[in-house]
Amino acid sequence: MTAMSDYLENELLDHALGTGAFTAPSGTYVQLHTGVPGETGANNVSAETTRQAATWAAASGGVAQLSADLTWSNWSAGPETITHISIWDAASAGNCLFTGALSASKAIVNTDDLVLDATNTSITFD
Repeated sequence: MTAMSDYLENELLDHALGTGAFTAPSGTYVQLHTGVPGETGANNVSAETTRQAATWAAASGGVAQLSADLTWSNWSAGPETITHISIWDAASAGNCLFTGALSASKAIVNTDDLVLDATNTSITFD
């Protein structure tokens, strides 16, 4: 995964170059998408709009790993196929930080659970 949003790119550049101060978010939240989320994370949002709170292990070698599985339980949003996620700085509204494609899309029907596996979810800077 990883495409950094323009919002985050600008905040980090300003912070690193001393032209602004970036305040780290108090939490991060994952939203599901049925297609490419776009630069702002606003496109192709899943009918399941609940963002799950995510925690991350400390970055090492330019990679930050999700530290616990995220589960959307007892799907009731109707059948759809999840292809992407976005990571936000708020449970609702807020700023999109990252977007990315799943390694494999997942078709979901009512009553299914969708689990985002921590061992396979990371953010990478190259």
